[in-house]
Amino acid sequence: MKRCEQKSENTWDLSSLCKDIEDFKARYDLLINKVSHLSSYNTRLGESSDVLYCALEEIKDVLKETECISSYAFLLFESDASNSTYSECAGKASYLSAKVSEELSFFEPEILAIDEKKLKEMLSEDRFEEYRIFIEKVIRFKPHTLTKNEERILSLNAQAAEAPSRAFHDLVDVDLDFGLVNNEKLTQSSYMSFIRSEDENIRKDAYFKLHQTFEKNQHVIARLYEGSINQDIFQSQARGYKSSLEASLFADNVSEEVYRNLINAVHEGFPALHRYYSLMAKVQNKEKLKHYDVYLPLVKDIKCNYTYDEAVNIIKEAVAPLGKEYQEVLVKGLTTERWVDRYENEGKRSGAFSAGCYTGKPYILTNYKDDVLDSVFTLIHEGGHSMHSYYSATSNPYMHYNYTIFEAEVASTFNEQLLSRYLISNTSDEKMKAYLISHELSSIVATLFRQTMFAEYELLIHEAVERGEVATVEVMRKTYRTLLESYFGPIMEFESFSDVECLRIPHFYTAFYVYKYSTGISAAIALCNRVLNGGEKERTDYLSFLKSGGSKYPIESLKLGGVDMAKKESVQKAIKHFETLLDEFEKLI
Repeated sequence: MKRCEQKSENTWDLSSLCKDIEDFKARYDLLINKVSHLSSYNTRLGESSDVLYCALEEIKDVLKETECISSYAFLLFESDASNSTYSECAGKASYLSAKVSEELSFFEPEILAIDEKKLKEMLSEDRFEEYRIFIEKVIRFKPHTLTKNEERILSLNAQAAEAPSRAFHDLVDVDLDFGLVNNEKLTQSSYMSFIRSEDENIRKDAYFKLHQTFEKNQHVIARLYEGSINQDIFQSQARGYKSSLEASLFADNVSEEVYRNLINAVHEGFPALHRYYSLMAKVQNKEKLKHYDVYLPLVKDIKCNYTYDEAVNIIKEAVAPLGKEYQEVLVKGLTTERWVDRYENEGKRSGAFSAGCYTGKPYILTNYKDDVLDSVFTLIHEGGHSMHSYYSATSNPYMHYNYTIFEAEVASTFNEQLLSRYLISNTSDEKMKAYLISHELSSIVATLFRQTMFAEYELLIHEAVERGEVATVEVMRKTYRTLLESYFGPIMEFESFSDVECLRIPHFYTAFYVYKYSTGISAAIALCNRVLNGGEKERTDYLSFLKSGGSKYPIESLKLGGVDMAKKESVQKAIKHFETLLDEFEKLI
């Protein structure tokens, strides 16, 4: 289907951002001139509170307008990348963002150069109330901010620092030929379809060809990842952090204890995880599982068919525990207010995302399919992100409304928990119930256990290099194989090349990121239990978390909702929930 053939009610209404493309272009031209004026404050921020206030007001207006029209251009392009007009708008937005960044490069070093007592006196004035949190977060980086010349040198290295990641993606997505499976081209993307095939020969063929191709290129890929690790360590040491882990966690004010507690708690949960894989082997009538068997569903031959409108009705009931306001705002967003671009068309981005914006609606892109249950889960997941954006934007000033990725994964996964529990409790079909429970079990394994394994691997490799060891391909593979054997347990039988999986994970090029998926689902399960088993206070607490936006650091923000991610009890409770689901599933089958 071409974009022009979509019914308007099935597409998003972007008029909350820009009236049309002509409006975008006119506002873009005005904004370019405003951006150029920002540099007039260079070297002047410490002159007086009046100058600082005027600068902050102008910066806020520019950033807010940039976010608004850039969002419009981005969403147009994502809906149809083949449209040359949309591409032009996206190009303009990209240039605008780079221009704003360039013009504001003076801001943080100058703020940090102002005498602390003088700056504190300035910020004590009532008119600075909406800027205090923003400035405080800038000041917090002072011990790790270098001189202007040193910062300039580091900024000149930024593009070179991205080389390992870019080279990895080019090699894997463009240059490597993985061959054919079942007469179809094998790629990183198509691999996930092949590995879920009911035909064991197809699964095995895909697994062998993909991993053996990586093994043939293992030395160059290991060298790329080594380069990425060295960049992480260089940046952390240059800025005076004790480790690359500390440097990565600093912006969110998350302690290393949170990261290590996650790994320790998951290790304690290995018996439950190993039990899951043993159960999978029984379902498949195998004494030993192969690595290419773990993506097969525990329950087969279940057909689900929900139209988009039926999905919205299900979602409406599922989120009822969050109260009438949440329910009504979300349902209107998914329907009459047209937050959602619903169906696939030529040139549209695959997958799904939520794109919140302070000025406009929190839009959702999805490629909804009636006969795929995951489409309903995807819609409520993205709806969780959008409602988080809605509450953050309506409850905070612009300069500190935006929340972190650490928090974002909680709001979306929380909604998936609500949907899963609603569907399970509202079916009398035991096979469907078993399927729904197996769906949640699989989700927890993928998000909590597997992502923690990735997080532990990143930590072990970085710490080895920081101790002075060399990250050779042999070290990488040996480290990863130990983790594979620990996490999958004795029921799994690996191939000699299974550990080259460590060379194909793109997230590793953004260090210490994946742990947020694990903490996100742990917090979501704890908060969902609290809301469903509680009353008005527990619901209000959760909504307070959504409304906090960027006004607090993630750990403190989640405490408002009633969960303390600085303690490993939250992860332990998520694993206990996993065990309870396992018990129920075993009874059903």
